[in-house]
Amino acid sequence: MNERVSLFNLPNILTACNMLSGVLAILFVLLGRLDWAPWFIFLGAIFDWLDGFTARMLKQFSELGKQLDSLADMITFGLAPGIFMMVVIIVAIDLGNPILSENFNDYAAYSVNNWKNALLYGGSKVYTGFYLWLPFTALFIPVLSLFRLAKFNIDTRQSESFLGLPTPANTLFFTTFVLALSFYFSKDGYPSYFVTFLYEPIFLSVIILLMSYFLVTEIPLFALKLKSFAWKGNEIRYIFILISIILIFSTGVWSIALIVFLYLILSIFSNQNRTNKKD
Repeated sequence: MNERVSLFNLPNILTACNMLSGVLAILFVLLGRLDWAPWFIFLGAIFDWLDGFTARMLKQFSELGKQLDSLADMITFGLAPGIFMMVVIIVAIDLGNPILSENFNDYAAYSVNNWKNALLYGGSKVYTGFYLWLPFTALFIPVLSLFRLAKFNIDTRQSESFLGLPTPANTLFFTTFVLALSFYFSKDGYPSYFVTFLYEPIFLSVIILLMSYFLVTEIPLFALKLKSFAWKGNEIRYIFILISIILIFSTGVWSIALIVFLYLILSIFSNQNRTNKKD
């Protein structure tokens, strides 16, 4: 006989809040509120941490909780970043359109609606040919996140560290592009030169493919947990923390994406250094 499982304990409710945060993030980004949507991803990340923390504190671990956590993560850290980057590419293709010049949120909503009409009915001068279908490259994020989450559930090698980029880190990386787009959009409705340069649609698609690949690689990523405060054995962690602090104070909103990228680079460097020592 199967043991009765509590559905609505506190960790599971927090997991549901994680999922709802992801749903709201998707809803707001599709409505053009690129300034609101990222904050629901950050809220989802907090709930994702809290559900595990409360489960440990209350000793309420269960297979149901594990499954709920993966399902919630698939929404908040799989589907949401994919939709985010679809919208970012759609807006990036349309950058410079002066029709809605004073309100960036209206500008973003207009671009999404324009792309939708072009996809369904055609007739757009902006979304034609290659650029009509380019936003769909963002769907690599939820597809490979699906495989990443399923692999993590059954991979016993990832109990102390990670193999491949965790979906929350990947999501925070892409959330930066949504948040920064509204930050760097000038008041007269035209993008700054910085935005025009960085938000080149093909470049964004390449970044999407690269980061999605990191989700399913076998690259070991160092654990952030300190077993002691000694320098020896924690060199890579202390270097990561120091550079991350510098990035936060020097690059502002972009620090989130840069810290995730730094985590990848330092992990690759650490693995290569360990391999050389063995050889």
